[in-house]
Amino acid sequence: MRSEWMKLKSGSDIRGDAMEHDGIRPLLTVETAECVGYAFALWLARKTNTTSDKLTIAVGHDSRLTGPALKDGIIRGLTAADCDVLDCGLCTTPAMFITTVEPETNCDGAVMITASHHPWYRNGFKLITREGGLEGGEIGEILAAAMDVTLPQRLVKPVDFLSIYTGRLAGMVRERLEDDALRPLLGLHVVVDAGNGAGGFYAEFLKELGADVEGSQYLDPDGHFPNHIPNPEDKDAMAAVCRAVRESGADLGVIFDTDCDRAAIVDEQGHEINRNRLIALISAILLNEKPGQTIVTDSVTSSGLAKFIAEWGGTHYRFKRGYRNVINEAIRLNEEGIECPLAIETSGHAALRENFFLDDGMYLVTRLICEAMERKRQGLTLGSLIDDLAEPLESVEVRMNILDEDFRTAGQSVIETILSKTLDDPTWHLAPDNREGVRISFDLDGGVDNAWFLLRLSVHDPVMPLNAESDVKGGVQFMLNNLYALLEGTEALDLAPLKKLIEG
Repeated sequence: MRSEWMKLKSGSDIRGDAMEHDGIRPLLTVETAECVGYAFALWLARKTNTTSDKLTIAVGHDSRLTGPALKDGIIRGLTAADCDVLDCGLCTTPAMFITTVEPETNCDGAVMITASHHPWYRNGFKLITREGGLEGGEIGEILAAAMDVTLPQRLVKPVDFLSIYTGRLAGMVRERLEDDALRPLLGLHVVVDAGNGAGGFYAEFLKELGADVEGSQYLDPDGHFPNHIPNPEDKDAMAAVCRAVRESGADLGVIFDTDCDRAAIVDEQGHEINRNRLIALISAILLNEKPGQTIVTDSVTSSGLAKFIAEWGGTHYRFKRGYRNVINEAIRLNEEGIECPLAIETSGHAALRENFFLDDGMYLVTRLICEAMERKRQGLTLGSLIDDLAEPLESVEVRMNILDEDFRTAGQSVIETILSKTLDDPTWHLAPDNREGVRISFDLDGGVDNAWFLLRLSVHDPVMPLNAESDVKGGVQFMLNNLYALLEGTEALDLAPLKKLIEG
């Protein structure tokens, strides 16, 4: 079984089946946890030029069913390496990072046991240092070392770290609102939907600050996720929180994924503010505070968002999918002297420079709630900040499987085919900021740059996602027809989903 542990590498995380399902035995077991904990301790000691007995590492888990058992395994591995351990129990991913920068805990590293929004039978480990999450190559090193681990034990110190984490958030609220009152959010009505993940405590946090949280739902942690998947990109999840806002008459609603590193919100009318709308909203707030800054996003954002950011006095820097990609690029830009306060994905991963460039959905939401409170005092709504965001008339997303074993080479070949088309056909315009896959824009019905598609390789899987948007009726159909005609006969790519979309 150990020989298969490298299969658990999922980008910059460790992730896999942790419970038996459909006759499939779990690969992520308590034994895996013990060995990963031990290997991580030795790796971190080398990285920080110390010995593992000098390290303090925090461990927490989300609401998944296997979380407590895997946490105990990680802890046994860490203590076998002579580390001091803080057992944070049920926690969030952002809070686990904060254990490394909070003076009260001052941890050298942390382990969060979570599989984000993935099915109930999966779980995983996010390994964290004071610099943030690990890179994919570092995860590979630790998994390789874990295979050879054999395991003595030390005492573990339980700690209620969420009270420390929420204390930091409360301090931020009072500072932002310039209000030292016990209940600075008095008069604001916020519905919280935790999706039975780890974030249910947020409703009580807001209530203690004076907010009305009537109508909040699914706050109790339950790894079966009986009500909806805790995922701000899931249609059922968003419909549930939108409905709760409308029924309760709240000023806004908030929704988190399982471990609270992603989030979305809902305005007072029950309309979703996620994806491009969420990026636009936080961008407007940051650019209003300081114009001229650069906003880093992933590659699938809309043309309307770029125009919106420019109108607010900022620069839109479209980069690659993958939250580590956008965060690392934002850090790099700042090091080069380019003011960049935000790295954000359409998935809801948002990392602010003021918060250690940590992708912290709860910090983002708290920042937005402060803005909502300020605007309510002025008789304004939070959603009105994005009234001028031009949204596409049509948009679609489809995923096509790559059928070749060497899927990266096959996918790149498809991209090269499209790039060649731009040389032969002047109506296919290659985007100037093409940093991932290939993004082509079109001038339809006498307009300029009013339709586009992006075809790229998935970050992890043998899949090519296709996104297309148009400001012109029939524009998406036009682009899909042309793309299908170009790629028809490509054996390495399953075009059936694209054909089905065209035939409607």
